[in-house]
Amino acid sequence: METKYLYLFINLFTISLPFLLSFDKKVHFYKRWHFLFPSIIIVGAIFIIWDIIFTAYGIWGFNSQYLVGFPIFNLPIEEWLFFITVPYASVFIYDCIKYYLPNWKTSNTGNIIAVFLGIILAIFALLNLGKHYTYITFITLAFILFLLSISKADYLGRFFSSYIIILFPFLLVNGILTGSLTSEPVVWYNDNFNLDLRILTIPVEDIFYGMLLILGNVAIYEYLQKRSKEKEASWNKSS
Repeated sequence: METKYLYLFINLFTISLPFLLSFDKKVHFYKRWHFLFPSIIIVGAIFIIWDIIFTAYGIWGFNSQYLVGFPIFNLPIEEWLFFITVPYASVFIYDCIKYYLPNWKTSNTGNIIAVFLGIILAIFALLNLGKHYTYITFITLAFILFLLSISKADYLGRFFSSYIIILFPFLLVNGILTGSLTSEPVVWYNDNFNLDLRILTIPVEDIFYGMLLILGNVAIYEYLQKRSKEKEASWNKSS
């Protein structure tokens, strides 16, 4: 395989197994695609805009050696695909836990974790106002966590449990993208805009960036399902 296909291959690798298992007879993930794809589009659009701005300001960038060479708004096509393949695979894992462990009890634990983590992230964000990647990621995630905890989202406990599992493939993918297996990173970061703390080659901010990306998708995915059930219940009641 030529190196210019590396990022494309990572995207295909990320989504291949979750896509094939989407037709599992118990999970039937494909039956909920109409809830998933709107969340991918909405959240992906926000992250793409974020990505375009950060790339333009040199906060991060991409190594053309590992790209097929088809940019859209100065972002490689592979980066656009990233915001489809990673959320798809991650929500699939989340759904598997939801359906294979139907008696999972979230209680108030998820909301407590959300508030505690949100406070820590907000403090770190305020202490690092000049580090744009750190500040924007941490303060945005803190805001979303506070918002969901106030709304008493009953899936937060399941989400945090799922994210621990999701982190393993997520770190594998990010490790490759940040240069763990290559002479140069596929995606490079300007350490003037982050904490310059890394897990091997991965900036620590990526952990929370990934959490924000996936939580955003899960939140909309759950909301659309809840709204659909409410409409169905209302329809059955009126008929």
